[in-house]
Amino acid sequence: MIKSNVIAGVMNWGVWGKNLSISEMAERINCLISEGIYCFDHADIYGGYSTEESFGNALQKANVAREKIQLITKCGIQYVCEAKPHTIKHYDYSKEHITAAVHQSLKNLKTDYLDILLLHRPSPLLQAEEVAETITQLKKEGKILGFGVSNFLPHQTALLRRYIPVDYNQIQFSATHYHPMTNGELDYMKLHDIQPMAWNPLGSVFREENEQTNRLKMLLADLILKYEVSAEIILLTWILRHPSKIIPVIGTTNLDRILNLKKLLDFELETEDWFAIWTASMGHRVP
Repeated sequence: MIKSNVIAGVMNWGVWGKNLSISEMAERINCLISEGIYCFDHADIYGGYSTEESFGNALQKANVAREKIQLITKCGIQYVCEAKPHTIKHYDYSKEHITAAVHQSLKNLKTDYLDILLLHRPSPLLQAEEVAETITQLKKEGKILGFGVSNFLPHQTALLRRYIPVDYNQIQFSATHYHPMTNGELDYMKLHDIQPMAWNPLGSVFREENEQTNRLKMLLADLILKYEVSAEIILLTWILRHPSKIIPVIGTTNLDRILNLKKLLDFELETEDWFAIWTASMGHRVP
């Protein structure tokens, strides 16, 4: 079970984003923990295979008790970069690769176990029986505690579930990318007790200029005045309101925005305003 109502995503902490120093990472780790955010989301490929190690060094500097936090990481993508000899991006879910990836993540993060391991993307060549055998062994050894997937559709998850329990699925979900709640993805997770996580939970509202985002910005301007909270808090609360209990993965490195997240705990979005956001995103009223 994830301890926080939001998860800190670290993809942008390293060279793929803000390129924070070890001291700056340690400062943000402590700030997040002070705000009740104990779970940190990684992937082995972040920063061209460098961010996990930087975070592990920062975690030591932050002097945080391991049992106080939760560490998520993902494996499976073979990313083309200087650190690896790959000639093309591809996926590898062989027993050898998953096992090696887990041991490397443990070394990078300077920990004895991962709270959650996710398969990063579905692969047409995934052998469900082999994955199940590998995950079962890693759990038996205490290397990982929980197992899940990322970006898997219901039929892809169902294939794995035939051989091993799947407890988590990290998907793209936001006010601008709401399709998982209309195409059966979130219903499937609710039906099978799979915990959803949402990456890019703010969607494209602040990154793109189009008819959809313009409608949402106009509505958000009114809701900001009504609730006296930021647009970010409104959009995150819209996600949290869904009955499947989605946990957003927040990628901000801004300390002020991190401190602002505490408003999620005492803010409730009215039902009509929830539907107003969905309506603005769709561009038409609900059926």
